[in-house]
Amino acid sequence: MRFNFLRGVKNETFNYEGAKAFVLTPQLELYTAVATAALSDNFYEGADAGLNRIKELIAKNDAQFVARLAIYAREQMYLRSEPLVLTVELAKQHNGDGLVAALTERVVQRADEITELLSYYAQSNRRTDIKQLNKLSKQLQKGLAAAFNKFDEYQFAKYNRDTNVKLKDALFLVHPKAKDENQQALFNRIVNAELKTPDTWEVALSAVGRQTFESEAAKRAAVKACWEEMIMANKLGYMALLRNLRNILEAEVNNEALNKACAYLSNEKAVANSKQLPFRFLAAYRELAALKNGLTGKVLDALEKAMVYSAANIAGYNENTRVVIAADMSGSMQTAVSGKSTMQRYEVGLVLAMLLQSRCENVVTGIFGQTYKHVQLPHSNILSNTYNLSKMVGEVGHSTNGYLVIADLLQRRQVVDKVMLFTDMQLWDTAGSTSIADLWKEYKKLAPHAKIYLFDLAGYGTTPLNVLRDDVFLISGWSDKIFNVLSAVENGSGAIEMINRTTI
Repeated sequence: MRFNFLRGVKNETFNYEGAKAFVLTPQLELYTAVATAALSDNFYEGADAGLNRIKELIAKNDAQFVARLAIYAREQMYLRSEPLVLTVELAKQHNGDGLVAALTERVVQRADEITELLSYYAQSNRRTDIKQLNKLSKQLQKGLAAAFNKFDEYQFAKYNRDTNVKLKDALFLVHPKAKDENQQALFNRIVNAELKTPDTWEVALSAVGRQTFESEAAKRAAVKACWEEMIMANKLGYMALLRNLRNILEAEVNNEALNKACAYLSNEKAVANSKQLPFRFLAAYRELAALKNGLTGKVLDALEKAMVYSAANIAGYNENTRVVIAADMSGSMQTAVSGKSTMQRYEVGLVLAMLLQSRCENVVTGIFGQTYKHVQLPHSNILSNTYNLSKMVGEVGHSTNGYLVIADLLQRRQVVDKVMLFTDMQLWDTAGSTSIADLWKEYKKLAPHAKIYLFDLAGYGTTPLNVLRDDVFLISGWSDKIFNVLSAVENGSGAIEMINRTTI
């Protein structure tokens, strides 16, 4: 990002590996922390260091920026929990106008986010008794009341879960005003636990599970019929289908149902509307790759088509732009993205790197750790490339010698236009003599117009290069939307500018 106006600011520090690093502005630091948060719906439960850091950073930033960031995170990065946290924490520090109320209504986009926001509010304010929530912030209350008017009975019933704060509790706490008699009747059904059972795939499979069957074969036949009926009746949403591909194959659904599932999975409009993070497709691919089923290839092909559509809007670069893409596979990147996930941070970096690689015509791709290794890859088969690269973890060692990417360019005297590093920023030199910052200065003598892009996948708050320079750019997050930021950077803008253009 462009921060030329900050030149002269002393911002040197050290990263967790003890290497020289550079601190970020409060806005950039909050953005990177939010964009790379755990992405678990319940990441804010417990003593989470990342959460505590986000709280501290909110206090260092202007309320308008925090609100815009929350909306940007919800609507452009498809994050759910993080915008709720930003909203609740902002309510503690800002009052006197309707900013928090407007923000609350905007970020609550699913019925269960009403109760999630209240649960976090209780936890953040140390209120263990639900009754104590009657001291709810007036602006939060006003925003939640407006949010109640967004949802119909199906949406309320689908997310009416047995959590610490229930929809019934929320209704009593918020006191939303019904817009008509029908909505008042709906509110009454929430209070009286009379919501109509939603017709969802979970409910359908649960009903099959409660039945008694004469044999295991009869049970399998019932499960198979249930999946077939749901697929043919369009009762599976995109996320549900993506997460149940293995179950559907193992149920041995008929060809008509499987073909319809694959057609939906690889439908361009469905992919765009699904708002799935790229690593979700990788998780599905990984689940199926080891499955011994003759029809698995058909589903893998559908996933690859879906990824092509995911990459379609990435600007990419033609043959006249020389690009190097390098993914960090060090030990610090071998960390699960959340407590409940088997997906690791280096896999997130790989799938994002492969999305970008698929859109570049003149590109050298590699992975680094203790060593740096070039890997020749086709532009197609994004998920296959990612999956095969992920199995190479350990081949380059576990240190974080990212400087080797630049050292390799210098050694070969190769001039490129753009260097893209997908990393957690904990770059250092195990020999203790070289820094990527020093090598980049040297490389600029060889390639004065070269630019380096740091894709931050961890949000620790430091970078190995000074982003206050106009040839170093920082982009954070795990969503394919990071490439929108990349495009903005190419046009003289960046993430902070995009966030500040968000309307409230």
